[in-house]
Amino acid sequence: MTVFQKIGVIGAGIMGAGIAQRCATFGYRVSLVDMQEECLQSARMRIVQSVDKLMEKAVFSRDLLSNVLSLIDFVTDFEAVSSCDLVIEAVNENPDLKKKIFSDLDKTCSSQTILATNTSSIPITALAGVTERPQRVLGLHFMNPVPIIPLVEIIWADQTSNKVFADCVNFVESVECEWVESKDSPGFIINRILIPMINEAVRVLESGIATAEDIDRAMVLGTKQPMGPLALADLIGLDTVLNILNTLYAGFKDERYRPSPLLEKNVRENRLGRKNGCGFFEYKVHVETS
Repeated sequence: MTVFQKIGVIGAGIMGAGIAQRCATFGYRVSLVDMQEECLQSARMRIVQSVDKLMEKAVFSRDLLSNVLSLIDFVTDFEAVSSCDLVIEAVNENPDLKKKIFSDLDKTCSSQTILATNTSSIPITALAGVTERPQRVLGLHFMNPVPIIPLVEIIWADQTSNKVFADCVNFVESVECEWVESKDSPGFIINRILIPMINEAVRVLESGIATAEDIDRAMVLGTKQPMGPLALADLIGLDTVLNILNTLYAGFKDERYRPSPLLEKNVRENRLGRKNGCGFFEYKVHVETS
């Protein structure tokens, strides 16, 4: 039985909106915070579209949308999370920004509030270290798209207490997600394995060995992956893939984690994937994302 009543989510991008939606779907009151009103508006639209798709597939009842929207407060006021039992940070993979947010949360929230990060690669202990409550900090790494993929990596920081970890296990199970446990190491489990594979696929493309279409077709048909690595990179966001690789390379100093020059070039040219309509493939953009 979860001990949480109210959840805070910092950052209204793709991941933040998805986490807010999943929490509200299972009855939690959520404060979704972003300093930019347009990001909150995009998040609300994204949630509406996501819930509509779930109802079309008869995954949930027809009244889900009104229920979910009634439980989420879309706010620009950081103080809105001061009374939350659990706050999940879900901003961009920028270590300095995340540290600033954790420092501010530590000052804003009750001493009993658990602070979690949805980071996909940044060491949790470094974020916990800017707070006065390192024993109440851990990683909750949801998978994208959050409303569809029922898995969370739960990551220990060096000082995370057993009670905090257990409470978050109960929370993850209450939103009907499976979970895996990881120690605090760059990339954790999934991205430590997945992101180098994507980087190698980019290198194959860069070297002219095969087209993007044939690389992905080979991996889908030959290894039974549901999506090819280049299409997956576009879904994740090429800027996010690059940030994760930079974190892995900084953490391990291993050449296999050095980002492909083509990946770096695409990010410089703002070819970021699905979020802005072009990456390794071209897309129609229906909803502006952040």
